[in-house]
Amino acid sequence: MEPGQSKGAAGAETPVPDQCTDPYLRCAFNGAAQTALGVSGSTLLAHSPQGCEYLVNNAFAWQECDYMETMTLCTKLCVDEIVHGGEDLLARTIREARDLPLSAMFVLSACGPEIVGDDIVAVCEDLQPEVKFRLIPIPCAGFRGSQYDGIDIALDTMVKRLVNPGVEKIPGSVCLIAPHANANPTWVADLAWVQQVLSRMGVRVVATLTHRTPLSDIENVASAETSLVLSHDAGQNAADYLSATHGIEQICTGIPLPIGMTNTQRWLATLGERFDAQKTAEAMVAEGEGMVMATCRRKWPMARFLYRTPAAIVADATVGIPLVRFVTEDMEMTPELVALYTSQRSVRDLLERELKDLGLTPKIVYGTDVYRTRRSLGEVRPRVVFGSTIERHASAGLGVSYIVEVVRMMRQFRMINREYFGYTGILNLFECVQNEWTMGWRSKERRYEAKW
Repeated sequence: MEPGQSKGAAGAETPVPDQCTDPYLRCAFNGAAQTALGVSGSTLLAHSPQGCEYLVNNAFAWQECDYMETMTLCTKLCVDEIVHGGEDLLARTIREARDLPLSAMFVLSACGPEIVGDDIVAVCEDLQPEVKFRLIPIPCAGFRGSQYDGIDIALDTMVKRLVNPGVEKIPGSVCLIAPHANANPTWVADLAWVQQVLSRMGVRVVATLTHRTPLSDIENVASAETSLVLSHDAGQNAADYLSATHGIEQICTGIPLPIGMTNTQRWLATLGERFDAQKTAEAMVAEGEGMVMATCRRKWPMARFLYRTPAAIVADATVGIPLVRFVTEDMEMTPELVALYTSQRSVRDLLERELKDLGLTPKIVYGTDVYRTRRSLGEVRPRVVFGSTIERHASAGLGVSYIVEVVRMMRQFRMINREYFGYTGILNLFECVQNEWTMGWRSKERRYEAKW
């Protein structure tokens, strides 16, 4: 049998397409689970088949939940419930959990129950008087979009159902939005860096939507004076709603997140100006840049060997867009390909402004999948790729020398949280490149025998 062909049911040869459209992103159900599991003191009930519960387990790990403190439940729908409806099973599962010490239960529906018409909103309304905790239904079937759509769906539900209106504003306060919509495998460190920066500027964080967020913090979100979206992929809808409904001003809009020297300086300066902390921002910039320069003088990073090296960036917009300037200015490489997982208008506008400002004209792919990435890499033939494990395999045979894994797709390659935001984040990214460059020179052959 020739390559590219397979046997059909009757033994006849049928062609196999040479394209793969495997997506980088999981479905909306996963994104909603990521968001709900960021609320502490609550539980998540997946109204789904048992297979979809694996998406919840993935979200559980992404939020770094402690299995001793966080509980997830599943109705584990089988054929009968999928075909005839599972509202009775959902109601029974909620009743069985009525004595759990919870502040809220988020009820998430997967594809099957939504297709057959299960009304989780009605079930939750009927059972609310029977339980002490809040029941919060979130219709978020996987077919509603990507995981980022699911994050927006869950945030929309939370801010509309849980935020109390009319509370008194806290001067100089902020609500952080969607820190978990980030492909940095240790995004929690990015969040911690932002919180440290705000604390040093004297800015109070009213709530974080969502990561280890008590229900009371979400209810008090309207007291925030400003909001700060920590993602370019999700969270904008929530910020727009909070602005329109509760008068919460969004800040640091229209600029990339603080990855790299210029982005970090610009981001800190914008925060300092808004909160009348310009001197603090200037001090942080001076300290950070001095620390990076001193470290580089002592550690001798190999960036000098990659001057004007053609590079590709394959990532989410949250990491990918700021990386464009980092790769260009801090690493002095030449981005020849930028492939982003998402394609919203705001993502396109921000990237295009960055490229125009830098005078770059790389090949751009929005909403990329594995096949389009492989094809684009074949066209551009970069020497360095910033991406994930997927790109390490997709680049096989294309002459790519170095694959710098900066985003997580298939394997967990970090156990300790290390930020990409800020000045220590610059060194963390330098280290990623340094290690990949060093490993690239490792001998592929064993040239000696051990004496033991």
